[in-house]
Amino acid sequence: MDATGHGAPGYSDSKDAHLKRLRRVEGQVRGLQRQVENDTYCIDVLTQVSAATKALEAFALSLLEEHLHHCVASALKNGGEEADAKVKEASAAIARLVKS
Repeated sequence: MDATGHGAPGYSDSKDAHLKRLRRVEGQVRGLQRQVENDTYCIDVLTQVSAATKALEAFALSLLEEHLHHCVASALKNGGEEADAKVKEASAAIARLVKS
């Protein structure tokens, strides 16, 4: 268990791939900053915003899938209050993603 009371995250096995993806998103955001600094045409900036947003959404969905397969599935095997809590937690995360 870590300091938050959770075990190893479900994404541990693909951590390097996730970090690579996040670095790519970071590069896209830095590109957006450069575009604004250089007075790039609005539509071109918006196109890049859309690409960065889609990349973050893809990352979030991947992370959610791993959470469901690892953390939620494990809790469901154990049953009880932990299972209920993990399902509720995952549902809330999905709701946040859908609203964004």
